[in-house]
Amino acid sequence: MNFDFLPKSLPYFLDGAMVTLIIAFFIVFFGLVIGTLVALMKLSHNKFFRAIASVYVEILRGTPMLLQILVWYVIIKLTLPTFSIGILDIDLGRLFIGIFALSLNSGAYISEVIRAGVNAVSSGQREAAYSLGLRPLATMRYVILPQAFKNVLPALGNEFVTILKDSSLLTTIGITELLWGAKTIQTNSYQTLSPLLVAGAFYLVMTFSLSRVFALIEKRLASKEG
Repeated sequence: MNFDFLPKSLPYFLDGAMVTLIIAFFIVFFGLVIGTLVALMKLSHNKFFRAIASVYVEILRGTPMLLQILVWYVIIKLTLPTFSIGILDIDLGRLFIGIFALSLNSGAYISEVIRAGVNAVSSGQREAAYSLGLRPLATMRYVILPQAFKNVLPALGNEFVTILKDSSLLTTIGITELLWGAKTIQTNSYQTLSPLLVAGAFYLVMTFSLSRVFALIEKRLASKEG
């Protein structure tokens, strides 16, 4: 095992790490939007909305993420132009499918986190908002959700870290992220273990850095409340 390939192959890792971060950002963003809508549907008094949200959550949480990626890839199978980032070629069709599939999966988990955060907000907050003349929708938007998001920030940070690691599953449909870069280097350098160890080091640095960022944000919010 040696790392002689690293100086020439470092761009593969750097570009792959950048693509991985971009993918994770979009997945968490869309997952947060989907999760919030699903959480509100499950909290709704409308039985139809609650049923749809419950079925969505059970299916997405009850089936393997890799299976969902492959199913959506077969169903959609888009053909879009290739967009080049650095030395890696990103097929926009595959990228769209990957982000779409993981966003749906992430939304199912985030919805439960947000629902728990909403339920953790004191009922007195809602009653106080009503007494001030706010309607239920405005109360949820301006009073309940901001407090709920603050309560579940650590869980959302963990979801970001999880998605960052799980994005490696997208290599199965040919998305050129960090793990794909490592596999490319395996082929070019005839090294089997070393490229994977380097990719693991990149993942570790990114996840540790994100964990620290969210910990600092949480600490700052706690100090403001104090």
